[in-house]
Amino acid sequence: MKELGIGIGWRPEIADAVEALDGVEWVEVVAENLCADHLPGSLERLRARGVTVVPHGVSLGLGGADRPDAGRLDALARKAELLGAPLVTEHIAFVRAGGPLTASSLLEAGHLLPVPRTRDALDVLCENVRIAQDALPVPLALENIAALVSWPGEELTEGQFLAELVERTGVRLLIDVANLHTNRVNRGEDPAEALAGLPVEALAYVHVAGGLERDGVWHDTHAHPVSRPVLDILADLASRVSPPGVLLERDDLFPAPEELAAELDAIRTTVATAARRPLLIGAGARVSGGAMPVRVPVPAPRAAAPRRSAAPDAGARQRVGLAQASLLSALVAGTPAPEGFDVRRLGVQSRALAAKRADVVAKVAPELPEILGEEYRPAFLSYARNRPMTDGYRHDALDFVEGLLVAGRPEDPAARRALTAWWRDRAGIRPPGPAARLAHRVRTALGNSGKGGKRP
Repeated sequence: MKELGIGIGWRPEIADAVEALDGVEWVEVVAENLCADHLPGSLERLRARGVTVVPHGVSLGLGGADRPDAGRLDALARKAELLGAPLVTEHIAFVRAGGPLTASSLLEAGHLLPVPRTRDALDVLCENVRIAQDALPVPLALENIAALVSWPGEELTEGQFLAELVERTGVRLLIDVANLHTNRVNRGEDPAEALAGLPVEALAYVHVAGGLERDGVWHDTHAHPVSRPVLDILADLASRVSPPGVLLERDDLFPAPEELAAELDAIRTTVATAARRPLLIGAGARVSGGAMPVRVPVPAPRAAAPRRSAAPDAGARQRVGLAQASLLSALVAGTPAPEGFDVRRLGVQSRALAAKRADVVAKVAPELPEILGEEYRPAFLSYARNRPMTDGYRHDALDFVEGLLVAGRPEDPAARRALTAWWRDRAGIRPPGPAARLAHRVRTALGNSGKGGKRP
């Protein structure tokens, strides 16, 4: 595996700062934010300086019940070639559910949701990974995600799930230590136990990010400073294996360049110091009686295990699909919580998904917060409670504005004219008149009548 070193997530908002930071050896860019035939000037300049750029996908949904979409795979492959990337990365997650497999409406989460750690889900994931590997021109690495909810009836620990995934597919791992901390707070999972079960020789690189604890729940915001517990998990990992690369993620509330530099320095120091510490036997074990710690040798990298050819049994995809559709419907469409889930925690996740939608729509269509001002966020969250996302964020923005105009909002005539002009420009048709407003109300009423339950 290529040695990457210390890097940072490239975002347009901090492009100038990233170019000016000392000691940045590589960057990671969200693949869906790139055009397949054109790079932003900042990335071109970084590449010209020899800085490695890795595309990081967020929309494949390899943990979903359906096979990966060929168009999304092709787009990711072309971006990897455009960047000359040594690998591409994605997530162990599902991002949509429903559709023909379950004879239900296709729903999008707008964010990453955890797959159940079951044999069925693992079988489906492994086949999806093999399909992706065959379509991509470079190796694939997958990231563990943060989760606010736990699936009932799980059959494997995270370490077991990831170890078998690697054994069966040869895929590499992107370990996010901030997500391990999130799962410790939210799901009571010990990061040391997870690290002890990982095939560390499969490590591609490491993510480090900040978050925020609110009401006893850790939110993986990527908008706050990296906390000491996250750095401690990084130290634990670095004491077990020398990470080929470590990357700082920041997606919002971007600090001054000096603060980014300080966080990168803290990461460097953590890795360098941990590499000199002996590793104690066992997860979290301590040596008693004052004896010297015992160093456990780190396994040498090995060739990927032969891939198993067995596909999921005929019903596995449908069973996984039904379970995921039931969960996602409860989160975004207000249907009853599936049996075995913590209803309160589902409510937290549901509100987090709606907030994520509001944030991304504000970035996709920045004119909307400008036109609506303080009304934007509460109006969008009210809309999101009744309208699941089904066709991406740009379509979501159009649907949101249509709903406002149908309702005669905003009340300020100047703002309503500006919103009408925005909608006309993007939709390419006249704004909704009386007949369209009536049809919209009927569609909304029919859609709401089949929910059969309240929002968790």
